Amino acid sequence: MPYQPLVKQLPFLRRYARALTGAQETGDLLVRDTLQAILDGKAAIDRTVSPRVALYRAFHGLWSHRAGGGGSPAALRADQRLQALDVSARVALLLTAMEGFSYAEVASILQVPMAQVEAQVVEAQREIDTQVATRVLIIEDEWVIALDLKTLVSELGHEVIGVAPTHKKALELAKSGDFGLVLADIQLADGSSGIDAVTDILADFNVPVIFITAFPDRLLTGERPEPTYLITKPFLGETVKATVAQALFFHEAKSAPTVAA
Repeated sequence: MPYQPLVKQLPFLRRYARALTGAQETGDLLVRDTLQAILDGKAAIDRTVSPRVALYRAFHGLWSHRAGGGGSPAALRADQRLQALDVSARVALLLTAMEGFSYAEVASILQVPMAQVEAQVVEAQREIDTQVATRVLIIEDEWVIALDLKTLVSELGHEVIGVAPTHKKALELAKSGDFGLVLADIQLADGSSGIDAVTDILADFNVPVIFITAFPDRLLTGERPEPTYLITKPFLGETVKATVAQALFFHEAKSAPTVAA
């Protein structure tokens, strides 16, 4: 299989890897090591499946090995936290909801029966339903999308403190500090930047951020610090719910002194 089809999938694999591990550095390291294993002939690329499925399968082969022993301390801490919440269920949910793979494709990636994948997704959704509620700040200039996001996070038991269509409004809403998650677009109504708004907010508040954008290529460049959590518009409700759960889970884990990265 030529390498070019695999290269095209790298931005999305990097997005997935950092969501899976909860950190850009750890996720990017796993992706880099996966590519090195492919180049060295230590990871096989199955020519009978699509390049995307083949690449994710190679990645999961390495990730599963690291989870069982070896690998960087940061990667292991992430895996241990996930294992406590049934890592297989969370992996199945991320692959279907965030990455858009079918149950059959996930079964191929993970090398398990499709019925097992379906059961794991149900289990992961159950975990989400029991998650502690927080307050959410939405930075979005399209009101239809903002309303959709508000509905989705409300269904998860969270409360939206407000919707900001501009950089200025976002900072005004953030002043109280009474929020635990930010959902942000990158291009706002008055030409201001959601990235700049988030940067200013994070200077004062320690909260997880999920970027939701129609222009993922502007963030997934590999040339500068990138967001750990990124959802592409148009999105599915399941994608938002899965990513919110993952962001809150890892942020809580990192905030606890016993598991600080």
